[in-house]
Amino acid sequence: MQSSTDFTERSSQDTSGLPRFPKPTSTPAAGATVGGTPAHSMTSSFATPAPRDSLARLVFELSKLPGIGEKSATRLAYFILKTEGSYAQDLAQAILAARDKIHLCSQCFAFTDVEPCANCSDPARESRTICVVERPSDLLPVERSGTFRGRYHVLHGVLSPLDGVGPDELKISGLLARLNTGAIEEVILAINPSVEGDATAMYLSRLIRPLGIRVSRLAHGIPVGGQLEFTDRQTLARAIENRMEVR
Repeated sequence: MQSSTDFTERSSQDTSGLPRFPKPTSTPAAGATVGGTPAHSMTSSFATPAPRDSLARLVFELSKLPGIGEKSATRLAYFILKTEGSYAQDLAQAILAARDKIHLCSQCFAFTDVEPCANCSDPARESRTICVVERPSDLLPVERSGTFRGRYHVLHGVLSPLDGVGPDELKISGLLARLNTGAIEEVILAINPSVEGDATAMYLSRLIRPLGIRVSRLAHGIPVGGQLEFTDRQTLARAIENRMEVR
């Protein structure tokens, strides 16, 4: 029996009049990186060549973006074509400028167009605490919390032996170099609570604790506004393990 997703994708093909393009099927080589990020976490190459028709090619290229399927890519393509003025040219120039100017910060390995990045060069930030995150995109949620004013360090992935990602593929050596300066008092591991994330946190903890630096990790449990009735078993178990004394 065909799923509703298949039916939706087929319906979008009939209404748009554009050919369907297969999603990526190839697997990147073990340990491969793109801009310092493990290639296994990015969109892989496409097996079929880009179509020659201009509109179909635009849809094809847009569908390579993460989370964008053929239907969404078609809507974006028509939106770009219908906009007036120089929007399409401005968009293309912005993409090219970002690709040319943005690089990894030499200290925290976040994406930046200046050296060092704004966080590392801000004298108002607490320099004795480092928050370790998995991806560059994880910095923004921590900043939005408004409770952390220290420095950051981006690993660009987590340990995953099955995917060929070991310590050498992550920015762990850079983290240890910053810790060996003796100026760091605490490392906060803000790593996602997955199997690979837990293994990475344990590995980092065993490396950092002998340096005499406090190692902590974000608490896991019931979110604000959540209800016990709808909380899964694993989340509830972690909430009980990480329970706090009422003050």
